[in-house]
Amino acid sequence: MASEPVNVSEFEALAKKALPKMYFDFYAGGAEDEYTLKDNEEAYQRITIRPRVLVDVSRIDTSTSILGYPISSPIMVAPSALHQLANPEGELATARASAASNTIMILSFSSSYNVEEVAASCDAVRFFQLYRAERSGYKAIVLTVDCPRLGRREADIRNRMIVPKLKNVEGFVSNDVDAGGGSNLEAYANSTFDPTLSWKDVAWLKSITSLPILLKGILTHEDALKAVEVGAAGVIVSNHGARQLDYSPATITVVEEVVRAVKGKIPVIVDGGVRRGTDVFKALALGAQAVLVGRPIIYGLAAKGEQGVKQVIQMLKDEFELTMALAGCTSLKDITRSHVRTDRDRFQSML
Repeated sequence: MASEPVNVSEFEALAKKALPKMYFDFYAGGAEDEYTLKDNEEAYQRITIRPRVLVDVSRIDTSTSILGYPISSPIMVAPSALHQLANPEGELATARASAASNTIMILSFSSSYNVEEVAASCDAVRFFQLYRAERSGYKAIVLTVDCPRLGRREADIRNRMIVPKLKNVEGFVSNDVDAGGGSNLEAYANSTFDPTLSWKDVAWLKSITSLPILLKGILTHEDALKAVEVGAAGVIVSNHGARQLDYSPATITVVEEVVRAVKGKIPVIVDGGVRRGTDVFKALALGAQAVLVGRPIIYGLAAKGEQGVKQVIQMLKDEFELTMALAGCTSLKDITRSHVRTDRDRFQSML
């Protein structure tokens, strides 16, 4: 019998064994050279932690809230496509695991199950990655802003990846696309992505919903300022899991830039590369309010279904709680910028 995984990265190997190569590559792959895909994780490893000692850490509180909704820790479930390729219960299992873990799941527009089916699966706070959500009880809209066109994902091209019909687009656009003998991903993207999407559309979206709108895909000071100007309720620092523009920056390296731009007016959440509780700690020390976890959730789902998703979330939460204790922090407000040292800090110290 194979040994149980002891950290979230070990779920990847289990998922690779459980899934057909085409599906595993779809989840695991990035754009072009996959430079950003590697750097999303490696950039966290370049940040060191500066612990404080002789602090009473007999009680640690990892809880927080996002847009006023309480969660057990600053670890949320990122929007990712087509969970049913990983497990027959797909997003229904992920939603139940998120609810059991007392955290927020962001449902992808490209989910296998539609918004109503996921809403009915359990009683929980959920955000949705687009705007057909208010009537189903979702609490916020997450507008992905980095997809005017599909990034070049060479593994999917090589595998001739075929995407199943997307339930959330039924009745809006055609689900029948011609792959021409190759991958149908780009054809789907052409029918669902909008290359004309611009800042004025955020204002339009605000005019037709009472839900708060978070913008996912912000990587610069300039765009963070614009997000505040147009009335976004929050921003998600994201490079789309390194699946869109290769050689865009690793997300953790630009968190401070975005945090400085918004000046505390709206929450900043960071997506991409989180594999350890220490990563969560580093993100918060640099000013993020929470992190999103994507691929590890999928790998847990593929390996062990709903229980695997619960395990991934719990592992990260336990590691984060331990990191807080060892760094001398008893609550999230105790985690400060002085607790971490970045490449920039090291460079400036040599000047």
